[in-house]
Amino acid sequence: MTARKVRVRFAPSPTGPLHIGGVRTALFNYLFAKKHGGDFILRIEDTDSTRFVEGAEEYVNDSLAWLGMAVDEGVKEGGEFGPYKQSERKDIYKKYADELIESGWAYYAFDTPAELDALRATAEAEKRNFAYDMHNRMQLKNSLSLSDDEVKQRMDAGEPWVIRFKMPENTDVQTNDMVRGSVTFNTNTLDDKVIFKSADQLPTYHLANIVDDHLMEISHVIRGEEWLPSVPLHIMLYKALKWEDTMPTFAHLPLILKPTGKGKLSKRDGDKGGFPVFPLNWQLEDGVAAGYKESGYFPEAVNNLLALLGWNPGTEQELFSIDELVESFSIERVNKSGARFDPDKAKWFNQQHLMRKDNEELSLLFNDELNERGVVADISFVEQIVAMVKERVNFVSELWEQSFFFFEAPSEYDPKVVKKRWKGDVPAFMGDLVTELEKVDNWVADDIKAVIAAQIEAKGLGFGLVMNAFRLALVGGGFGPDLMVIAEMLGKDETISRVKAAVENIG
Repeated sequence: MTARKVRVRFAPSPTGPLHIGGVRTALFNYLFAKKHGGDFILRIEDTDSTRFVEGAEEYVNDSLAWLGMAVDEGVKEGGEFGPYKQSERKDIYKKYADELIESGWAYYAFDTPAELDALRATAEAEKRNFAYDMHNRMQLKNSLSLSDDEVKQRMDAGEPWVIRFKMPENTDVQTNDMVRGSVTFNTNTLDDKVIFKSADQLPTYHLANIVDDHLMEISHVIRGEEWLPSVPLHIMLYKALKWEDTMPTFAHLPLILKPTGKGKLSKRDGDKGGFPVFPLNWQLEDGVAAGYKESGYFPEAVNNLLALLGWNPGTEQELFSIDELVESFSIERVNKSGARFDPDKAKWFNQQHLMRKDNEELSLLFNDELNERGVVADISFVEQIVAMVKERVNFVSELWEQSFFFFEAPSEYDPKVVKKRWKGDVPAFMGDLVTELEKVDNWVADDIKAVIAAQIEAKGLGFGLVMNAFRLALVGGGFGPDLMVIAEMLGKDETISRVKAAVENIG
C-alpha cells in the first residue's frame, strides 16, 4: 500500500490579529509537513460572518511570510484543492448536510434562540446544565419530534432552522492522538451540535472543517488543545459520511501559558508585561498592539522561541534555524502540559540570533536606523562598530545607545562618573594630556595607550582613575567597548577635541 502524502493545514478565522499561540500552531504544522516532504496549506475559515474583521486575512498572510513559513496552497497561492476560503466553498457544504439528514445522522431543529435561552435560564435556576442532546431532543421542536407534515409546513413557511448532528447513545469514541496518546469519549456526555444554519446557508466550523479536510486530502490535523472536546463529534462525522478510512490523524497542542504559569497567555498579559503577543503590529481603535517584528525581533528568533514552547528536541541544543527545526522536529516530542511564556527568554533568543548574524548584515540593519536619525556614516565604519558592541545588545535598535558616541560628541556627562572619576589632579592631567596626544604620529590604539600610560606613570596617578576620566571625556559616561579602539576610530582630531571639551565643561 502506498504511503499517504503528508498534507497539513493551518486554518485560522479572520477575526482579528494572529496570536502567537496560533503562530506556534502554524509553525508546528509547517515543520511537520516539511520534515515529511509534505504540503503546508493555509485555509481561511470565515463561515462566522458576524466575527469577520477587515484586514485579518491579509495579516495572517503577512505574518507567515515574515516568519518564512512558505505556504504551498492557499487563497493567494492557489492549488488544485481550492477554493481555500470557506465562504467561497458555500455551495459545497449543503450537499453533505443533506446526506446526513437522509442517512438519519442529522435532523432539522426549529427552536428559536429565545426559546433555547429560556430553557437554559430555567436549568440554571434549578442548578443544572441544559444541553440539546439525546436526553431531551424528543421534547424539543425538531424533525425527530414533529410530524413530517409539520416539518414541511414550517420549512415551506420560511421558518428559520438549523441542522443538528444526531449523536448516538452510549458509544465510546476513541482516537490515538499524536501528542496525548489514546483518548476515549463517551457520547452520553455530548450534545447535538449545530452543523448547518438556514440563516446564512453556511455550515458551522464542525461540518465545514470535516468536509474541507476530507476534500483537501488532509492527512494530519495539528491544532490547539481547545479543540480536543470536539474530536468525538468530528470522528462521528467522518463515520457518518463514510470517510473513516481516510480520516486524518489528530494532534492537539498544549496551551502557551502566562509568565506566571497560570492560565492562557493573553494580550492583556503582553500589555501588562510590556512584551508582544502578536507577530506584527495590529492597529486598534485607541492605538497599536505591538508585534514582534516592529519590536525588533528577528523572525528566526520568534520561530526558535515558539518551537521550544511545548516541544523538546531531546538534546541540549537551544538555538535553531528554521531548517534545523525542520530537521529536528518530531510531533511525538511535543509535551502534553502547557508551556510557560518567559519574556526574558524571548529577548535571549533574539540576542543569540543577533550574535549568529555576520557583521555585514547587522551593519546594514543598523545603518537603516542611523539614516532615520539623520546620521550618514561609511558602512565599513558601521561594521567595525557593530563588531565591537553587538554582544551588549538584544536588539538592533539598542546598538545606538551602545555606540552613539562614535557619531556625536557627548553633550552632557554622567554626574555619578564625574563625581567618582573627575576629581583631584585628574582635570589638570587631562588638560596636559592634550599636548601629549597631539604629538602622537601613528594614531593607533597601542600607541595612544602607550602615551597615556607614560603620562600616568610620570605624574604618579592611578591608571584606572585616569582611564575612566578619559572614557568620560570621549563617551560621556562609564560605558562602552575598548577605550583605545574608540579613540583610534574617532580619530586624532575628534579625540583631542572631546578631551578639551571635557576639561572646559566639566565643573
